[in-house]
Amino acid sequence: MTTSAGMDHALYPYRSVSGRAPLDWPNAAGVAFAPVVYLEHWPVEATADGYADPRFRDPYGKFQPDYRTHTWREYGNRIGIFRLFETLDKYELTATLAVNASAAQRYPVLIEEALFRGWEIVAHGDFADAMVTSRMPETEETALIETCLDTLQSATGTRPKGWIAQDFSESTRSAALLARAGIEWIAHWPNDDQPYWMSTTPAMISVPQMSELDDVECLWHRRVPTPRWSGMLEEAVQVLAGEKGRVAVIGLHPWLFGMPHRIRYLDDGLRRVAQIDGVWSTSVGQIATHFRSQRPAEEES
Repeated sequence: MTTSAGMDHALYPYRSVSGRAPLDWPNAAGVAFAPVVYLEHWPVEATADGYADPRFRDPYGKFQPDYRTHTWREYGNRIGIFRLFETLDKYELTATLAVNASAAQRYPVLIEEALFRGWEIVAHGDFADAMVTSRMPETEETALIETCLDTLQSATGTRPKGWIAQDFSESTRSAALLARAGIEWIAHWPNDDQPYWMSTTPAMISVPQMSELDDVECLWHRRVPTPRWSGMLEEAVQVLAGEKGRVAVIGLHPWLFGMPHRIRYLDDGLRRVAQIDGVWSTSVGQIATHFRSQRPAEEES
């Protein structure tokens, strides 16, 4: 793999923010704000040869079957997600729903709820305890990608154009395989405040997420007190709106923010964002589409 200056890989070129061409959002907005809601399935029996994020290990030990983790996450798909639907509806936000293929098969009513609202649905791996790593053979990863896309196409009637990797996991081949499978954009590289082109064939767009404000990353792993989250979101979006041409893609998990003692802080955060001037509320796919129209791939090569 040939690398360029400033890089450890050739997945995309290094480009600092200085000297970039202006990026304009609709209605002269300074920042594109896009919530991502995760619809995941954590199986009772561990996925064969699956690799789960080690930060989710139960402090009481590893169980098989893992009813503890399964029912915890199941709360989000039975109860919590409806609180998220209601709160996002309140602010007229059209979210991106990132869906495990196994979840699409198990929760068709949630797919229907998202489609009714005009949400976009994108691929998010198969199971929540099965991250993609470089230990996975290429043939197996290729089959996994096709299974996820076929399953979501069957569930929604539309083949996904976007992919958000389970727990932001990838192999060294993932970008190339996703592009080859027809994926037009990914949203699991939190390395920028603007979209950029990946060095794939065909070219694929990366739309960065603000991983530090993802509810699991912020509240669960880093133990930031929940009441602080809404103010942090407001400060981040305010700064990005002033810098122009930025994105604020925020991950939300129904099993976490959908809890009754947390939902008011999501509401408060969205209320604060709604009061900021220069915010374009949209979906991740619309961000990618608008970026493509402004910066064609051939101009970035």
